[in-house]
Amino acid sequence: MNAASPLILSINGGSSSVKFSLITTSLPQQAEFSGTIEGNDDLAFLSLAERVEGYCPPSQLAAVGHRIVHGGPDLHAPQQVTPALLATLRRIVPLAPLHMPAALRLIECVSGRYPLLPQTVCFDTAFHHAMPREAKLMPIPYRYQDAGIRRYGFHGLSFESLMGEISASEAPALAGGRIILAHLGNGASLSAVHRHRPMETSMGFTPASGIPMGTRSGDIDPGLAWHLARTEGMNAEQFERMVTRESGLLGLSGTSADMRVLLEREATDTRAADAVAHFCHRVRMCIGALAAALGGVDLLVFSGGIGEHAAPVRARICAGLEFLGIALDAARNVSNASHASNAGCISADTAHARVRVIHTDEEMVIARATLGLLDTRPTLPRATTDSSTSTRLDTTL
Repeated sequence: MNAASPLILSINGGSSSVKFSLITTSLPQQAEFSGTIEGNDDLAFLSLAERVEGYCPPSQLAAVGHRIVHGGPDLHAPQQVTPALLATLRRIVPLAPLHMPAALRLIECVSGRYPLLPQTVCFDTAFHHAMPREAKLMPIPYRYQDAGIRRYGFHGLSFESLMGEISASEAPALAGGRIILAHLGNGASLSAVHRHRPMETSMGFTPASGIPMGTRSGDIDPGLAWHLARTEGMNAEQFERMVTRESGLLGLSGTSADMRVLLEREATDTRAADAVAHFCHRVRMCIGALAAALGGVDLLVFSGGIGEHAAPVRARICAGLEFLGIALDAARNVSNASHASNAGCISADTAHARVRVIHTDEEMVIARATLGLLDTRPTLPRATTDSSTSTRLDTTL
């Protein structure tokens, strides 16, 4: 690596950890250094900064790009961070109260340590902005639409990454065909795409909806909230904690939210087996629903920690989907299928629908968007640890 080459720091803040990559500004962009920090607080950022500065001097940083879970009804394109943008983001915190405060705090931490460094944000909801109107609506009193209550969809940066790989590696007819993207991990959702346009997705108003996840329930009967309020005195805060932190694979198994652990235990642990079976069942149902929205399926893509590495889960999800033209080749469906030959194809040659395993790279999506925004600037400012407040953004939460 050229020691003077400017780098973009791409920060992917999650609910319990922060992933980061240092990515070149020269084309083609590539990751030079990556890592994961447990936690998403000030100490996590300090650890991240120390690791980054152990690799390169702050003066080599050209910009920082952030993943933001929610863009609300109006933000659906990458943005450069300004005081006005931060004010808008603070107003939409109620739409994602579990994720937005930590993301805004990361922006504040970057501004405090590198006050002259440009920052950008990319929104997980942006990918789904072009969904048909009927897919965005929620069947509740219409007045709530004006308050921003609708189906947004999430995991957009992952889906954008997958579509980029599909467009680069598949024939144009298939890349523009009927595609179902399955991002399966601790957080999980699916999206349907046709002619490069998102048509439907499994998540709705919050990232707790859709299919079951590591600790999130996914879709449940809304009457359950009223039932538990009457029978157990559960309030709204307790219910929210239950469906986001105590449900999903963890809630069903009673022991773990980790699919790897559950697969190891399912032969002797009935609850672990139930958790795995329910997860596969719900994902299979979702694929069927999305196929109906598309009028069929030409390509099914698995990604995310479970989607990329849990071959038994992929096999169980696809079992019974032969009527959609989906059938796997057992020899190809191995744990490292995304690195196998034939571009991670795991479908049988005789199957109508192609099935692939593709590694998602959200940090690269953030870096490319950041470079695109900075390319409109006459120069790329370098980071500094100067404590001057004259150019520091007002990021007080």
